[in-house]
Order: sequence, then C-alpha cells, then structure tokens
Amino acid sequence: MVCPRFLSTLVLSGLGHLVAVQEDTVISKAKKQCDKINNHLFAKARGSIDVSYLASPVTGGGVSVGRFQQLFLLALSNGKKQPADWVRFVWQILQAQGQKLVKEGKTLETPEENLAELTAQAITFAEKQLPILKALQIA
Repeated sequence: MVCPRFLSTLVLSGLGHLVAVQEDTVISKAKKQCDKINNHLFAKARGSIDVSYLASPVTGGGVSVGRFQQLFLLALSNGKKQPADWVRFVWQILQAQGQKLVKEGKTLETPEENLAELTAQAITFAEKQLPILKALQIA
C-alpha cells in the first residue's frame, strides 16, 4: 500500500506545486547569475513573448512567468512600487509599440479598456504571484 503522504507529495510535485530547493550556499552563488539572466529576459519582454520562464536561484530551474508579469517585474526593478505605477509603465511600452491587450479573444481597443485589464492583472500579480516570486528570489 502506498503512503497517502507520499502520494500527495508525488501529485503536488507532478503538478509543479512542489519543488525541491537548493542549499543556502548554492542559492547565494546562483543569485547573481539568475538576476543577470532575468534582467535580460525582462528587457526582451518589452517587445516579445518569446520567453515565458525566469530563473530561480532557489530551485535552480525555470519558473513560468508571462510577458505582462515580466514587465511588472521590470517596472519593480525600475523603482515602481505600486500596481498603478506598474500599469502606467507597461502601458507606455505597449503604446509606443502600437500594441493592445486581448481579452477573451477580443482586442481591447480603447486606452481605458487596456488600462482596466492591465490594472486587474497587476492587482492579481501583486496579490498572488509576486509573493511566490519573492520567495523564489526572482523578484
């Protein structure tokens, strides 16, 4: 008979909700390189959706992070502290490139629609994803 705790651990790990972490000394050594890689990827996210992973020194692997979330992290790294600041920062990038958001298969045409969607995403990011990314030392 399989131990229920082992089975739970196996399932959580398989779903990506549970990962092994590296020792503190390894994390410290990897942090600088991971920051360098992630900063490069943040810059790429300005105009591309090509890369949807960032490096974590804690896990020693990649963590799935979408383009807008990467841009929110870029805003944070540029001193923008609040979700409203991140939204303005990201919207300036998108406007300069003539890009608009798509929600439920529909392009959001007006600045107000785009800003509302970016705001919703920024708030969700701040509440749910950012704490995890901080724990993984990505943010």
